[in-house]
Amino acid sequence: MNMPTLQVVPNGPLLRAERVTIDYATERGLVRALDDVSFEVHRGDRFVLLGPSGCGKSTLLHLVAGLEKPSAGRVLADGKPITEPSPRRTLVFQEHALYPWLSLQGNVAMALELQGVAKSEAFEQARVWLERVGLNGFEHYYPHRVSGGMRQRTALARAFIAKPEVLLLDEPFGALDALTRMALQDVLRELIEEHQPTVLLVTHDVDEALYLADHVLVFSPRPTRVLKTFNFTHCEKSHDLSAFAAERKEILSLLGIKTEVAHP
Repeated sequence: MNMPTLQVVPNGPLLRAERVTIDYATERGLVRALDDVSFEVHRGDRFVLLGPSGCGKSTLLHLVAGLEKPSAGRVLADGKPITEPSPRRTLVFQEHALYPWLSLQGNVAMALELQGVAKSEAFEQARVWLERVGLNGFEHYYPHRVSGGMRQRTALARAFIAKPEVLLLDEPFGALDALTRMALQDVLRELIEEHQPTVLLVTHDVDEALYLADHVLVFSPRPTRVLKTFNFTHCEKSHDLSAFAAERKEILSLLGIKTEVAHP
């Protein structure tokens, strides 16, 4: 199966949201989830949409995935409006979305089989990828027989094996315990650094955003507006803990969370 060819805009952003608004019809009238949101994501960016639960972050990610359409404004990929899903944009949900009737290896291999790769080759590559995410020896297990963290490792392997141009992550570790979440953040960061996809991640975890991102868009509660965009490099964050702490404190403040410790 041939991959679709995108019309690339020279030096332009890979993804662009232009004054996006989302309204939902309810029994009490229209509810505005997103209000006039704009941003750009360039190739190789690690871009995080950060905000409180229920502020419309996942809705915005689904627009980029081509699963929903805005009430106003538009979302573009390489200068062309996104109107439907594309194999170049892979979405990883908070819930793993694995096929329960397939083994872990079968689930990962499916991503290649859908691209026309022969089953034997797809299964071999899936075995390698399961080993890469720490699941060596679990190839023949079914999703219901492994932990939530292992299922999400499988979901990451399935996402990366397809070599998407854009990796869309919808709070992929939100349902996991703290230790498992931290371990998987390390796995994800290593995979991103090795394979260099463009990443758009939704989270409400400030530390996760700072650990994984080059760019962080901080959103207000609903109706969602952009409060501030933070831009930094991993090198800066790794070597300047005071700057990291300052950015963290400012983001928490924007979200209405006080970080000062009260003294008796």
